[in-house]
Amino acid sequence: MLIVVLVIVGLSFLILGHEAGHFFVAKLFGLKVDEFGIGFPPRITARKFGDTEYSINWLPFGGFVRISGERGEFEGINPDGMDAAAHPGDATPTGDADQARLFYNQPAWKKSAIVLAGVFMNFILGWLLIAAVFMIGVPQTLVISATQAGSPAAAAGLQSGDVIKGYTDAQSFINYIDANEGKPVTVTVIRSDKDLTFTMTPRVNPPADQGALGVALEEGGAARENFFAALWNGLQDAAIISWLTLQAFYELVKQIFIHASIPADVVGPVGIFGIAEETGKIGLAYLLQFLGIISINLMIVNCIPFPALDGGRFLMVIVEKIKGSAMPYKVEAWINGIGFALLLLLMVVLTVRDIHGLF
Repeated sequence: MLIVVLVIVGLSFLILGHEAGHFFVAKLFGLKVDEFGIGFPPRITARKFGDTEYSINWLPFGGFVRISGERGEFEGINPDGMDAAAHPGDATPTGDADQARLFYNQPAWKKSAIVLAGVFMNFILGWLLIAAVFMIGVPQTLVISATQAGSPAAAAGLQSGDVIKGYTDAQSFINYIDANEGKPVTVTVIRSDKDLTFTMTPRVNPPADQGALGVALEEGGAARENFFAALWNGLQDAAIISWLTLQAFYELVKQIFIHASIPADVVGPVGIFGIAEETGKIGLAYLLQFLGIISINLMIVNCIPFPALDGGRFLMVIVEKIKGSAMPYKVEAWINGIGFALLLLLMVVLTVRDIHGLF
């Protein structure tokens, strides 16, 4: 149960951090922020400080920020006061000072900074989470990364992802197996937080490049590092993960639009939660590392110039700058609505596949 709570808190923290990026930059530029919400409605409680309402809501899956003038609610008003006919019942003042604090009245560079602040925060969070793993350190482990079909390991039941108990480096395990070729040996592994023991006989004359057991091994873990070394190595890893994630999303988009299919290794919200839960069972450092990778994934996804994503909003700011005038809100709303519907459809498809995979 504790792992489930940690996963919910961790994933919510990443989304809340993204929204906090938009919030802080908007505040820095002096814009009017109507609400900053922790979680999603229905609302539990709210307090107003200055002109911003801070709310706590029942659904603990991230948060949201409402920047005044961001969604076109003030479009078409006259500069001397509220247009009561267009906005009946709305009493928000619209003098020059208030107009200057609305999102849609900002220059392109400020809009861009606010829009991109969320993805910037996701990179920072990913970097710091990965750096924290280097500072904490990860116990040395020896993991089976693959098993060869028809090998003694495969016949006994060893699987990719099994952690070999009692060994921290590959050479020691290889020496043990080589010393017992042709004799039954027992290998204990950790799988899904359980110890499992298997008996098998290493081959005397195995096929080329397979080894006596027929497993591929990978050493895991890292020694503790000091603060500055951890920050530097975390930054390097975050940059590498960003590049690899970008390549993976390129392949995903190509697969969807060219082959009209979604790769089997792509998961939705349910799959991500399941992986995070399993990772948390291994150890806190592994959960932090996974959350760091997810944060960088959120950065890359939101950078895509697709409607309803930050990348799509940034593209609209560029279009507005080129054409010299703001895009009509109704047009923008339709574009974002269609984009959101397509993203929602993708999430539904992935979620259904994730749930189907559980049974």
